[in-house]
Amino acid sequence: FAALEDRKAGVTWAVQLACPSSWMMEIRRKDDCLNLMAGLPDEDFGHWAKTIRPGERFETPEAYLTAGKGGADEVSQRLLTVQRRQMPHPDAKLPVMFNEYCTTWGNPTHENLKQIAECLDGKGMEFLVIDAGWYRKPGIGWSDCGGDWIPEETEMFPEGLKATADMIRAHGMKPGLWFEPETCAPNADIFRHEDLLLTRDGTVIDTDNRRFLDMRKEEVHAYLEERVISLLKRCGFEYTKIDYNDCIGMGCDDPDSIGEGLRQNMQGTLRFFRRLREAIPGITIENCSSGGHRLEPSLMAVTDMASFSDAHECAEIPIIAAQLHRVILPAQSQIWAVLQASVSIRRINYSLINTFLGVMCISGDVIHLSAEQWQKVDEGTDFYRQVRHIISDGVSAFFGDLSESWRHP
Repeated sequence: FAALEDRKAGVTWAVQLACPSSWMMEIRRKDDCLNLMAGLPDEDFGHWAKTIRPGERFETPEAYLTAGKGGADEVSQRLLTVQRRQMPHPDAKLPVMFNEYCTTWGNPTHENLKQIAECLDGKGMEFLVIDAGWYRKPGIGWSDCGGDWIPEETEMFPEGLKATADMIRAHGMKPGLWFEPETCAPNADIFRHEDLLLTRDGTVIDTDNRRFLDMRKEEVHAYLEERVISLLKRCGFEYTKIDYNDCIGMGCDDPDSIGEGLRQNMQGTLRFFRRLREAIPGITIENCSSGGHRLEPSLMAVTDMASFSDAHECAEIPIIAAQLHRVILPAQSQIWAVLQASVSIRRINYSLINTFLGVMCISGDVIHLSAEQWQKVDEGTDFYRQVRHIISDGVSAFFGDLSESWRHP
């Protein structure tokens, strides 16, 4: 996204690329003109090159351009009308939901989830999402186990994961499940299946504790059909959170260029998202990468909402969330209110208010909240339901001045 403001004329030009891989934007002077250029990157800066042979066809990513009266905040709202038309479920009411990550911190056992579900019963939450850790192996942290996507049914889910999903549903909420399907960690069997993984210069791409599935390969899509899609269907999950917690760098091996390898790999990811929705009609899909590089139109068009950031317990939540109104719809921006029993009513109120900049997601130590604290939560969620049509259908405008520091307002 980029916007150029002509403050003397009171006009802004704004552009957004629907590109989940490497992109490039340049602003430059040429004679008396200011030029804004945007598209796929060049070979010098983005390591992208592609050969198109006679008779072949190549379609570039879509770009959206607008010009209007006002500054960047006003004119960016015009660009978002494109995203509104592309939403998977544009008429759906914004949910009030719960994610247990900041409650169990990677330990979502059946017993922990049962305690949470009993606490939330009757509170009007539409979803209860099981986050990372449900597949972990004994004595190993969740971040080092992802990739095989086999529920840990010895200690965590002794009656099976489906029984836990059914229990959540019995308490009046739709169950959701977290995955990081495009990556694998060192303690997963697939970590050693190098024929299915991305390479650069002929070597498997390794980061601190991740390798990456080659989303261009049919064998990888068959694997994800079995381990991800079939598990969601078998257990009756109605929501999935798709995360991505590392970066492959500039790209991966491809005859044309590593940038083209990255572009094709991300097209494979878009294909996976479309297959997920086709296989499980009505499923709600959350797009997540610690709030990072996935908040762009092509991924937002195949998902229902995105995690705005991982700043879940920070004071700067509303600053980040408000800025994102320039590039994604608030109806697709999931914002967390992490509630702790040790904080004041004022802090709980602040956490709840922040979610009015998007989709309300509650997490935290809800089991130990006092009656007074729960009264404030009920007040906040009730009012959110009254005004969510405005959040969904309205246009954002910015008033006031920002603090000099976004991190420490």
